[in-house]
Amino acid sequence: MATRIVTLPGDGIGPEILAPTVDLLQRFVADVEVEEHVFGGASIDAHGTALTDDVLAACKRADAVLLAAVGGPKWDTTDATKPRPEQGLLGLRKGLGLYANLRPVRPLPALYDASPLRREIIDGTDLLVVRELTGGIYFGEKTRTETTASDLCAYSVEEIERIARTAFEAARKTARHKVSSVDKANVLETSRLWRQTVVALHEAEFSDVTLEHVLVDNAAMQLISNPRSFDVIVTENLFGDILSDEAAMLTGSIGMLPSASLGRRSDPPTPGLFEPVHGSAPDIAGQGVANPLAMFLSLALLLRHGLALESEALALESAVDKALDQGLRTRDLGGTASTAEATAAVLAALG
Repeated sequence: MATRIVTLPGDGIGPEILAPTVDLLQRFVADVEVEEHVFGGASIDAHGTALTDDVLAACKRADAVLLAAVGGPKWDTTDATKPRPEQGLLGLRKGLGLYANLRPVRPLPALYDASPLRREIIDGTDLLVVRELTGGIYFGEKTRTETTASDLCAYSVEEIERIARTAFEAARKTARHKVSSVDKANVLETSRLWRQTVVALHEAEFSDVTLEHVLVDNAAMQLISNPRSFDVIVTENLFGDILSDEAAMLTGSIGMLPSASLGRRSDPPTPGLFEPVHGSAPDIAGQGVANPLAMFLSLALLLRHGLALESEALALESAVDKALDQGLRTRDLGGTASTAEATAAVLAALG
């Protein structure tokens, strides 16, 4: 049976970076069916909503979903009655039950000088941010009047346990076997429940993994001053959104960071969603200069976590590393390489 991949080009530079990624996918997976659908702002323009029921159903039938980018000033609004592209992302995560977002952060020596931090600070950094994706303030009840507004942040023990388990299991595969659980337990009741639940799970099932607790403000500082201190970071939705984007800058460009959003692993497993963490960059859309490397690395995560093709994932990641070692630099990395030239460099590195 053919492998079925749903692709969502989205907005801005999305179609430009997705097209060569699909070519790479077909190079690694011989018997693959690619099914493309509109999503995000493009779907708002076509259907009045960022995610249609038909697209969600297609994603549920897929083996994995590959998303490029969504959003742009065209659809920015503070009117709660109008659709926004980001609502498609939230709907997709909720509809597929994708509760765990994985964002690996590994600055490459070839790009140390592109980072805003000194190389001695980022040298040797290799961390994974595990962000809870379907709970917390983003999905809580929202109210708004002319003079007040509120957003409810709520978590259950079950939601905390399953994301903490994902982090502990990931840490068992690292050399350091360490989890940093990030919360705000000195202020928030949700964080106190978070810490209590993480501790209980650690004691019951993962005592072989080192566990530390870090307040979110301290974690933000440590990511800049001592990123090597982290191995696996696990945190709730809002904190994870902010910290993972901060960590992205360790690599020199947010254009270098991939992500995987995963759900149920039991039979039948939930199809994962794989996407770069950068935005749609409408200011450079259509110019052929977008950096496709985070999209390529997201494909590597799809191969690894979505299709269990570890050797193929490693081959693609190694090809990106090699191309950069050989001097590939797109505009966001201080160079002049176009999207097509970056793609050609990675293909040449694959051999």
